[in-house]
Amino acid sequence: MLQISNTVTIPEHEIEMSAVRSQGAGGQNVNKVATAIHLRFDIMASSLPDCYKERLLKLSDQRLTKEGVIVIKAQEHRSQEQNREEALQRLQELIKSAIALPKPRKKSKPTRASQRKRLDSKSKRAQIKNMRGKVTDE
Repeated sequence: MLQISNTVTIPEHEIEMSAVRSQGAGGQNVNKVATAIHLRFDIMASSLPDCYKERLLKLSDQRLTKEGVIVIKAQEHRSQEQNREEALQRLQELIKSAIALPKPRKKSKPTRASQRKRLDSKSKRAQIKNMRGKVTDE
C-alpha cells in the first residue's frame, strides 16, 4: 500500500515491479544479480481519483508513455530492496508533484515612481538620439 495523501492510497497489486540487471560498472555482482527495479504504473487502470488521473496524464514527463503508463527504473543501490523502495518513493513524489496546485498569480500595478522613472529614461534616451543628428549653422 503506497500512501499518497491522507485519503488516497495505491494498492500494491496496481504497481507492477520487475527486477532486471543493472547497467554500468559493478564487477561480478552486476553480471550475476538482478538488482535494478522496473516499476510500471498504469494511470487509467488505477484506483486513483479522476482529478489525479487527469493531472498525471497532462504531465510532460519523459517517464510517462503515450499509453498513460509511468515507467521508473531504479538502479542506484546495490540491493534490490533499496531500489524497490526508491522506485516507490519516486512514484509517490511524482504523483504528489502532479496534484499540487500552482499558486494563483495576483495582478500588480507598477508604482507611480517607477512609471515616472521609465518615462524620464525614455525622454532622456530620445534627447540623446536627437543630438546625434546633423549639425546646421544658423
